[in-house]
Amino acid sequence: MTYDRFLNPEVVAVPPSGIRRFFDLASTMKDTISLGVGEPDFKTPYHIRNMAINSLIDGETQYTPNRGLLSLRKEIGRYLSGRFQLEYDPETEILVTVGASEAIDLALRAMVRPGDEVLVPEPSYVSYSPSVIFAGGTPVGVVTREEDDFRLKPEYLEAAITEKTRLLILPYPNNPTGGIMEQEDLAAIAPIIEKHDLMVISDEIYAELIYDGKQHTSFATQAGMMPRTITINGFSKAFAMTGWRVGYACGPKEIINVMNKIHQYGIMCAPRMGQVAAEEALRLGRENGYEDVLTMRESYDRRRRLMVDSFRSMGLHCFEPYGAFYVFPSIRSTGLTSEEFCARLLREKSIAAVPGNAFGPCGEGNIRCCYATALDKLNIALDRIAEFVQEVKGN
Repeated sequence: MTYDRFLNPEVVAVPPSGIRRFFDLASTMKDTISLGVGEPDFKTPYHIRNMAINSLIDGETQYTPNRGLLSLRKEIGRYLSGRFQLEYDPETEILVTVGASEAIDLALRAMVRPGDEVLVPEPSYVSYSPSVIFAGGTPVGVVTREEDDFRLKPEYLEAAITEKTRLLILPYPNNPTGGIMEQEDLAAIAPIIEKHDLMVISDEIYAELIYDGKQHTSFATQAGMMPRTITINGFSKAFAMTGWRVGYACGPKEIINVMNKIHQYGIMCAPRMGQVAAEEALRLGRENGYEDVLTMRESYDRRRRLMVDSFRSMGLHCFEPYGAFYVFPSIRSTGLTSEEFCARLLREKSIAAVPGNAFGPCGEGNIRCCYATALDKLNIALDRIAEFVQEVKGN
């Protein structure tokens, strides 16, 4: 039996995730070190796990309200206000979701109409463009360049806008480049958003992971941008809670209401135990100055410096990332494509990295390596990569 006529051709045409493809290959190989998947190597802090355990012991296994526990939404509101000067009403402007990924999907499905264009800076996370397609829209890549520190420049944004453009996805701190947008960068694009009457989905999942004394600035804090912005965040990266699947979206109540309608029909609510754990992460973090977050960030910063210095010592040009936990070195000097480099590195040295073209065509010539990996494994991986580069260049 053939199923072609039953399948949505738009969905069938979307390629599998370039990240998961190499991760799945690595999982079948012995003694492989994966620098592919963006997942902290830290365990979720004990006090967070313990709160969820106690909740289960107490029999708290029921559904929560569709929008999420009000107590968690209030903690999210306090957190965003204290950390990023964002003011949202927990009753009407905050929605708890199954990870930040669901929040992005909901925002797109709530706002995108068939044929609408959505601007996606590239290189950027592999899920944005497919999610736009699944919502019935058309993703339009906006190239960011290393000579601009991978920041979204206003002239490139303006040039990509057409009469069909409905919104911009703003992915900073950026995966895969580690690039950031500072206050002056955001201020430069805000007038363009207002001029063309656009909305913005600001994915700020790496907001806590910024280095070298720099500070994260939320796009919604720019003049006039709060009503035009859906702010996305979650607990996976900063709190080492990837498997708990808790994220959130904040924005105008009119849009959050529509997002919640999709959420309540398709998902109903995020898992209660995950919400309880997330609330504890924010509550204790507020009380102890986010000690757990700071500890993890300091560790990532040391690994970041190691990775950048190591790639440069191999003779590979490496952009210095100021956010997230990835490096995006250029492998052009090896004469290999990104796909060839990663396939051979995995096959010959048992090291998994992600080809840069997985994050958009302009990522070709680079690879992404995640440094949220144990230091001893990082050192082994870097030694093997150095051997591989030397062997390739020697041929």
